[in-house]
Parts: sequence; structure tokens; C-alpha cells
Amino acid sequence: MKISGNIVDVINSTIYPGSILVSKGRIVDIIRENKHYNTFIVPGFIDAHVHIESSMLVPSEFARLAVVHGTVATVSDPHEIANVLGTEGIEFMIENGKTVPFNFYFGAPPCVPATQFETSGASLDTTEIDALLARKDIKYLSEMMNYPGVIDNDPVVMEKIAIAKSYGKPIDGHAPGLTGDALERYVRAGISTDHETFRYDEGLEKILLGMKLIVREGSAAKNLDALSPLVMEHANQCMFCSDDKHPDDLVSGHINELVKKALQMGIDVMTVLKCACVTPAIHYGLDTGLLRIGDRADFIEVDNLEYFNVLRTYINGEVVAEHGKTLLPHLSVPIINKFCINEKRISDFFVADMGKPINVIEVINEQVITGRLTVTCKSCEGNLVSDVNSDILKLVVVNRYKDCPPSVGFVKNFGLKRGAIASSVAHDSHNIVAVGATDEDICHAVNLIIKQKGGLSVVCGDISETLPLPIGGLMSNEDGYSVAKQYSRLDRLAKQLGSSLSAPFMALSFMSLLVIPKLKLSDKGLFDGERFRFIDLMEVE
Repeated sequence: MKISGNIVDVINSTIYPGSILVSKGRIVDIIRENKHYNTFIVPGFIDAHVHIESSMLVPSEFARLAVVHGTVATVSDPHEIANVLGTEGIEFMIENGKTVPFNFYFGAPPCVPATQFETSGASLDTTEIDALLARKDIKYLSEMMNYPGVIDNDPVVMEKIAIAKSYGKPIDGHAPGLTGDALERYVRAGISTDHETFRYDEGLEKILLGMKLIVREGSAAKNLDALSPLVMEHANQCMFCSDDKHPDDLVSGHINELVKKALQMGIDVMTVLKCACVTPAIHYGLDTGLLRIGDRADFIEVDNLEYFNVLRTYINGEVVAEHGKTLLPHLSVPIINKFCINEKRISDFFVADMGKPINVIEVINEQVITGRLTVTCKSCEGNLVSDVNSDILKLVVVNRYKDCPPSVGFVKNFGLKRGAIASSVAHDSHNIVAVGATDEDICHAVNLIIKQKGGLSVVCGDISETLPLPIGGLMSNEDGYSVAKQYSRLDRLAKQLGSSLSAPFMALSFMSLLVIPKLKLSDKGLFDGERFRFIDLMEVE
């Protein structure tokens, strides 16, 4: 097979007309030509850090949607399903990924559970991490979320890091806001990347210490605006990722969106493509092709180097997407799950009014970090309740692995004026999280999730809509485009109930992510992510 066009050699920063000869899935020759071509051949895009599960799609469906946008590979952390199902879940992701022509590179998740301050469905000890890292298809130790454990030399944490080093595999980081001596200790331990950076000064400090910065634009967190100067100045130490991408957003775009946005900011095209294609392949030792003789035939054809409209995507020399249409088929997948609780009563969500101010989680749009506020909460018949006029709403987390009393807190800036929404996608242990205007609606939304053993729900009066997620309570077994439409409807309904957030369900899913400051809620209680300890709802400083 011969593919001709203007060949973009990112490694050598050159562009020339030519033809690529492909045989048995690899590039066997590249011929320079003295011809004029209107199209450009570019290495395929790599998502340098993503949780496939957050798309609510299994890997084979994620691939169907991603290839349309020129993505040929992902560096995938399967810790979402690992928190639910352990190694069984990881094995499911690997095997399903093999059913389609796409480059899924999975890591071994070291933080399952992410902390000891929440209830997960499974755990991975050092023996299991060793067994995973011994595999050739496990490319790295995925994000070390327990940064306090690294800094304090926790024996179990350090053993997992040592195992990764013994196999010569990179170690991903997770260090939001970490600076100074603590950061230096984190890096010295062997942590090589960070995708949680949201400030220029923080990112520069990490780069100067030798870390690779993975710049994120997902459904919830968007950091390119703040970090673009670092991309310009340190392209060899920057990569692009989506981290968490909801299905409707994946239909719209993927890493190509970061490429286009970076170009619009005035960043040089070769610099951008280093971040999108080359640096992740080199850092993680991936077999994904970079347009060299002997490489796998993984590349894309685009109409120009300004707007990067993807005409075709090739993986292993096979055309997998053409003119905005996926050529990968929808495949049936088996159902695996863990959901072991009974329906809840409204009274389960009552909180006694003690006549004291309360700690409230402050939601920040398009960020996973949160603030901490102290407010006087509305009370009704001795029960603390949501106050839609002040936008102080009740937030609950329900253990889905065993019957326990729900954990209750409050959030500001969610914006709901009526109704409630709930989800079993709740990082990182994936219990049920819900927020709403009344206890009745919250209870109804939660029970819908329990009935269908995972999914998303929106309720308000006669409205009662769900998106079932039967695989681990995280992913659908349906066609990805259909899932995207269902999700879009729920997203619209949530916004019609008053939410002003860009992605209400994505924001909700991060309300229980304890390893991101400042304040979050687990199934065990309200958690201070800066001091890494529980605090009482009414523990006012």
C-alpha cells in the first residue's frame, strides 16, 4: 500500500512531499518526491493520560469514536474499574482493547483504593502490582495518587515504586498544587510525570525538577490556557491528555482539540505535534509509529496544518476512520459488575441541625479542585436541607459495596433549583454520589441507580431518566454514539434544573475524589484534602 502527501517529520522538524510504502502493518519505505500534494501525513495523536472508563464506554467503543479525531493510541490508567473489580476489571479492559485495531497501553494502578478513607470494591497489593508490571502489555505504574505516602516514605507505597523501577517502567504522578521540598521529595522517589498541574509557576517548578508535564483538556478540567507558555518553552517535556472525557465530548473531539487550540494560541506546529505524538511515545516506550521506516503504520491524513481536519486515520496500515466516520464495528461485550446494596429511605439522608455553621464544598467550574466555605445552613423540622436560593445543596455519597448509612455534606455553585442528579461514576471508589434540591429527590435519584446496578440519573417531579452503566457501574455495553446521545440528554436535563456548570455529571463525579484539595466527601465522611484527614461537618476553624 502506498499513501502520498506532504509528510510531516516531527522528529526532524521537516515537511516534504513524498510517499509512504506500507506492508504487513509497518512502514517499509519513505520516498521523497518532487510533487505537489494538498494533504499532509502526520503521526497519529496519543492521549498521554486517560481513564477510558470515564467515557462510559468500553475500550472497543472508545476506539470507535477516538479514531475519527486522529487518535491512534492511549496511555490508559484502568484504576477506575480496578477500584470496583480489581485485577478482573483490568483484565477485562486489556482483553476488550485487543478486539479492535487501536493501541491501548495500560498501566498498573498503585492506588487501589486511592486512599484508606473510602470504601472500594477491591484492592491491589504489592504482589498483584508486581504481577501486573511483569507483563509486557503493562507499560507503566499509573498515577501515584497517594503523594503524602510518597513524601512520608510509606513502606507499601515505596515498595510499589521500587517494583516499577525494577522492571524499568515509568511512574506516573498525581501532584495537584505540590511545590517546594515536598515536590522535590516526590520527584526524587522516581515520579516522572504530572497531569494535575493548573498554574504556570507550579508547572515550571515541576519541569525544572525533571518531570514531564501532561497538559490536560478534559470534560471537567481544562489547563492549556494557564500552561501554554510551558508548552512553547519546554515542548520536549510536555504531553497532551484528556484524563476524563465524557461520551458527548468524545464525539466532538479528542487530542485534536488540544492541537487546534494550541495552534490558535500561536504555538509552532512542530512544537504542538511533539506534545501530541512524539514525547508520549518516547517517554512510555510505545510501539506506536512516528513516521519512520520500520515503524508501525500509525498515522493520519489532514487537509492542512492550521485546522487539522482529519481525512483518514491509519492504524497498522489499516484505514480505521475516513471523512468523519468510524470504520470500526460495534462489538458485543460481557457484563461484569459489583453492586450489593438495598434501596434507601428519605430519612437516611437527614442531618440533625445542631445550630452551628457547617463546612461546605465550593465547586469550581472546569476544575477538579474545590474550595472550602463556612455557612449557616437552612433547617427544616430539625433537619439540615438544601437552600436553592443560596445555592447550598445537599450532597450525599452512598456505599455501593455494602449497606451502610449514607454520608452527607453540602456544596455550593452546583446551581440546581429543583430535582436531583446521581451517578455511580464517583472517583475513585465509585460509590453512588448525588446532589439535589430536596431529600426526596436525592433519595429517588439514588434508588434509580441502585435498581439498575449503576448508571446516571436525573429526577424532578414527573422526570425520571437514567443512563444504565452495567459494566462495573462505569461503562455501557451499547454503541458509543447512542451512549453519547443518552448522556447529552441527561446533561441537558441537569442544566434545565438550574445547573450552570459546563459538565454537571463530571463535576459531581469529582466531589468524592479525596486526593484533590480542598474539601471532598467520601462514603465515610467529609474529607480535608490538604491535611489528609476527616473533618466534621460542623468543625469550623
